[in-house]
Amino acid sequence: MPEIRKVDRLRSLLFAPAVRPDFIERLPERGADAVVVDCEDATPAGAKAEARAHVRKIVPRILGPGMQVFVRVNAVVSPWFEADVAGGLVDGLSGIVVPKLESIEQIDRAADALDRAGQAGIGILAGIETALGVADVRALLAHPRIVAAYFGAEDFVADMGGGRTRPGNEVAFARASVVLAARLAGVPAVDQIVADFRDDERFREEAASARAMGYQGKLCIHPRQVGLANEAFVPTREEIEHALRLLSAYETAAASGVAAIEFEGQMVDEPLAAQARRILARAQDRESEEGSA
Repeated sequence: MPEIRKVDRLRSLLFAPAVRPDFIERLPERGADAVVVDCEDATPAGAKAEARAHVRKIVPRILGPGMQVFVRVNAVVSPWFEADVAGGLVDGLSGIVVPKLESIEQIDRAADALDRAGQAGIGILAGIETALGVADVRALLAHPRIVAAYFGAEDFVADMGGGRTRPGNEVAFARASVVLAARLAGVPAVDQIVADFRDDERFREEAASARAMGYQGKLCIHPRQVGLANEAFVPTREEIEHALRLLSAYETAAASGVAAIEFEGQMVDEPLAAQARRILARAQDRESEEGSA
């Protein structure tokens, strides 16, 4: 089997309906780390063939250096899946997004369909958004064809028969389960949508909590959310400066045989030092953002 293409950073994963050629054409200018042309939820049942035709015609025009482009196909169990993979993909994609994954058998079927379509080198970004998918998420994300995952809160809550609230208690366990499984599998996880794309405050709140949990990015359903996501998933200047001070003090102490120190009002040992190192490892993203501003 050929080596599966890895994904780059996924701070922002912006969706556009496959039935809107004007939206697809403008995706490269939106500033997202990755974009998804959506043949599933954003495409009506009667327009699936039209959506595939738009992918074949327009997506090759937006592919290029620095562009991560995915196509979200319909669920493996849907009547459109096989046609989506056989006739709705193009060369040069970063992968496909497969929604509502629930079993290893579904992933195997998707992988086989990709191979038969001449797309053996691309991986699957797994949508975990049902009760069964969350229950079995660790095994699902360990599959070698999975290159990333997202948690779909809206579909999960619908499957559970519940409702969404701003505090999000109803998805707390599932949200944590997905990012934990992704960490164990070594793949990036992308957090749930904020349906009200005008609510910047909620988006920032959710992005901050997602980053604290270990998510590496957020789903975006509107271009205005892209900048918020990109900003949320890089360290702030204050975080970088704090990490530099902390590591300097900690490493000086460690060199003299001291494993725990008091630093700016808190006790610091190796776990906090490791967190500081991760912040500094991502500081390059901050420099890149500021350099392109």
